[in-house]
Amino acid sequence: MTGDGETPLFPEDTPWEEAQAALEALGLGDGLPLVPPTARRMARMLGAVAAPDAPLGQVPPLFGALTPRAVAYQCVLAGCLPAELPVVLTAALAALEPEFNLLGIQTTTGTPTVALVVHGRAARDLGMNAGGNCLGPGNRANACLGRALRLVLQNIGGARPGVTDMATMGQPGKYTFCFAEAEGGPFPPLPVRRGLPDGEGAVTVLGVSGTAEVLPLGGAATPEAVLRPLLAAMRGTWEAASGGRERPGGEQVFLLPPEMAGILAAAGWDLAALRSWLFREGGEAVVRAPEDIHPLLAGGAGVKMTHLAPWAGGTLSVTRPLPRG
Repeated sequence: MTGDGETPLFPEDTPWEEAQAALEALGLGDGLPLVPPTARRMARMLGAVAAPDAPLGQVPPLFGALTPRAVAYQCVLAGCLPAELPVVLTAALAALEPEFNLLGIQTTTGTPTVALVVHGRAARDLGMNAGGNCLGPGNRANACLGRALRLVLQNIGGARPGVTDMATMGQPGKYTFCFAEAEGGPFPPLPVRRGLPDGEGAVTVLGVSGTAEVLPLGGAATPEAVLRPLLAAMRGTWEAASGGRERPGGEQVFLLPPEMAGILAAAGWDLAALRSWLFREGGEAVVRAPEDIHPLLAGGAGVKMTHLAPWAGGTLSVTRPLPRG
């Protein structure tokens, strides 16, 4: 083997079982098989990177150095393509913003994970899934991008179960949690709401404790019938995770499938109307302001919505543009 010992590179003819055993012994895995990193795979992953060893920050809790080379290694392990490296690297940088509170997410006894949302041109170019089963299996890019980011948090940041990652239960999203925001809905996409150009590639990181399936009331014929169960989910998960403690409001994120978004649009409800109704009807207890309510268009046929419960310890989502080119 070559490499620095902690990130070994294997000869091309290394038996698969031997590479898996060596990577496992070094604690570089997540329990699933890994793609053996070789010099050829690393060279391909870093082919478009001008400064692979440039220091870009430190990843908590052990504050390992974030460099393009270090992230590329995790991308190889996770099965990413070279074009996907900028997504993972940008997401890792977004997670270092103070308001995201990555140190808390990485070390809590709670269940949060870092969810990755890819927007615009990048999601299209990479063939990501924003439709049916977008949070589930079946799409290589969704699965590998989320897994690569998780390996960054583990192998560079040092968030290892039972050592620094002290989650009492954890959650399946700690293997991978990545999806694309769908385009063409009645509301501006999240990056546009945050001042980025429409259609350009961007990523958002979310600190998510879990997901909850939410159904509309009755025949789902009105905006209120769509939104009232979402309000109940927002308030219920907030209260359940607070342990009886008072805590300031944060953000709330939920996924609307096309049919539910269509009902709102047909009734003439824009983003401001949706936010205002949820805030006025009880959302003021769980968000700082109406602008902290973030509906995202995603999913396929059907009326099922998904609430992405925020981590109770305190985190705010971060959106960053992807580099052009």
